[in-house]
Amino acid sequence: MSRSSGVGGAERPLGIDELLAQVRAGYRRFEPREAYDAAQGGEALLVDIRYAALRERDGLIPGALVIERNELEWRLDPRGSHRAPEAISHDLRVVVICNEGYASSLAVSSLHRLGLRRATDLVGGFQAWKAAGLPVAF
Repeated sequence: MSRSSGVGGAERPLGIDELLAQVRAGYRRFEPREAYDAAQGGEALLVDIRYAALRERDGLIPGALVIERNELEWRLDPRGSHRAPEAISHDLRVVVICNEGYASSLAVSSLHRLGLRRATDLVGGFQAWKAAGLPVAF
């Protein structure tokens, strides 16, 4: 990621909005219905990175793999010693879901650096999924 030069040639730090825009420019995000259809068709693995309190409060997406954000890279790296059984290949289509679609974008950037180039995230996160009337379990 490039940064603009500031006074005296020093690099100017990015703000979070700039960082999100740069990260998201590198892939296509999924809308809730598209993510649902891809998961139902066996074309994508939904990964819920919300922390426990949010899952308890708002529910779960049936069939989604729950991996809290701080464990994501370890669990999805197909070459990792702590990988989840579902992390079978770098070609795996992963749709990362956070609460509102912000932390998931940063998580996708990290997964891309691990070679999971088909990783994407859900526009609007879990809240958009729920608002779209898609399945939620308690």
